[in-house]
This record gives sequence, C-alpha cells and structure tokens, in this order.
Amino acid sequence: MLDSRLQYVVAVARAGSFTAAAQALGITQPAITKSIADLEREIGYGIFYRTARGVIMTEDGRNFVDRVARLLEDAREILSGSMQRKDPFAGVLRIGVGPASLEWRLLDPLTELLRRHPGIRYDITSATFETVVQLLRTGGVDVALGFDAAFGEWSDLHREPMGGLEVELFVRKGHPLLHKATVRVADLADYDFVAPSDSRPYGDSIRDIYLSRNVRWEDRIHRVDYFPLVRRLVATSDAIGIATRIHSQTANFRARFEPLSGVDLWPPSPLCCARRARWEPKPAVRAFIAAIRQVLPPES
Repeated sequence: MLDSRLQYVVAVARAGSFTAAAQALGITQPAITKSIADLEREIGYGIFYRTARGVIMTEDGRNFVDRVARLLEDAREILSGSMQRKDPFAGVLRIGVGPASLEWRLLDPLTELLRRHPGIRYDITSATFETVVQLLRTGGVDVALGFDAAFGEWSDLHREPMGGLEVELFVRKGHPLLHKATVRVADLADYDFVAPSDSRPYGDSIRDIYLSRNVRWEDRIHRVDYFPLVRRLVATSDAIGIATRIHSQTANFRARFEPLSGVDLWPPSPLCCARRARWEPKPAVRAFIAAIRQVLPPES
C-alpha cells in the first residue's frame, strides 16, 4: 500500500490546515503534523508554509502535492479497475462549483449525463471560488464550473470556454430607488448589497461603488450564494440583489421584485469548465464538459 503520509499531505493541502485535515482523516493533529514534518525532512524541502491561519503550499510543495494527488487518483482507479473496464464512465465524478450561486446551471446537464451514463455517481462541492480552485489544483475535484475571468489567472488549469451569463440588479417592489427618474451608480451606495461570495467578477465593482462615496464596503455587503436567501433578504429590506436575466424575467420573480433599469454594471460574464492541465481528463470529465457546452455554447 502507499505511504499514508502521501494521503496526509493531500488532505492538508485540500483542507488548508493540519487541524482540519486531521479531523477529516480521523487522526490527531500532532500525528499528522509530525508525519508531514518527517516527510519534508525525507524529501529535502518544505511542502507547506505554516501560518497562524493555516498552511500555504510552497512552490516545490505544489508540484509535490499535484504528483501525489495524481498517484492517489491512479491507485483509486486501479483498485476499481474491474468496473472501469466494463464501463469507462462508471465511478465518482467530483465536480466543483464556484461560486455556489452557479449550481443551478448543473440541473439539465447532470440530468442528461446520468441518463446517458447511469454508472456515474456525482460528488458536488459548491463553495467560494477560492476553495474550488484549491480543490481542483490538489485533485479534490475532477472538474469545476465557474467564471472564466477568475480561472484565467491559474496557468496550471486548462479552461474550456462556455457561454456568458447576463445578470442585473434587482430590488423589492416599492423600493425607494424605483421612485427616482434616473438611478445613478452613486445612488446604490445608500443601500446594502446581497452579492455572491466569490469576489470575481462582481466584487470589485460593488466595492468601488462604496469607496467612491467614502463608505466602508465591509459594513454594507452580505455574502450569500443561496439564492432563496438572497430573495428573502431583498424582499424584506432595502438591500440590492443580483439575479440572472433569465430568472429576473419570470412572472414569479416580477410579482415581487423589479430590475433596476438603466444600471448595467457588468457585461455578460463568460463561464468555463476548468480542469488540471497536466492530468488527462477521464471520460466522465469529458462527457460533463460536453453536457455543459450543450446548454452554454461558447459565444462565437
């Protein structure tokens, strides 16, 4: 069997701390800390920088973790080899979604993918973009869906472009902003925002609205990915929300909310599916990307 320290290294990289990794593995924190320290001495370089808030991988450590994660993945596939030979799509497909507010985009693709390949089993992690990238880079997920602009800064990830997502601001019926003849961007700083947890592509623009009026943005922004809660907060306060244009045009939505016409902060934001560039994608990953592309074809 493989050295258990390899599993520990990947667990720490994915969890971001020795304590969280130890809890996930069901061992003590001193045991995992000592094991990885012994491993670092054996290979001759540090895998992690230790900080008060957790760990950060060194450059050599990132390459080491990437290779170890691939090794553990290969071992898992070998041990389930009999099933894979019968059906190359069988097994767990680990999908990351970041930010979590994009999860609704998986409804039709995953339904169709399971219909075509019933041996697939889904393991979906919805989290902030930063968490999803960490999982993708360390092998915690096989493929991720998110905004192309966010994934673009990571050279070790391969991106498959998808169509854009149009969004608009919305408020409750009777909101004070709806009584203005013209709503200026500066007017938005008088109200709270309910925004996705991911900082890209919306975060910078929202923060700039408050900074331009010398308002502390930290005091005015709710970070929420679960859209039913976004709707509830907007419906019961003067907060401003963000909705996809597809959803904001439905009759049910229009019965309680109004888009802020004339306030367009963002152009359509292209999405992408991302995977590790150095890993050959398994059949289920390729099938997942193809299924997403059917509902989100890249813009020509």
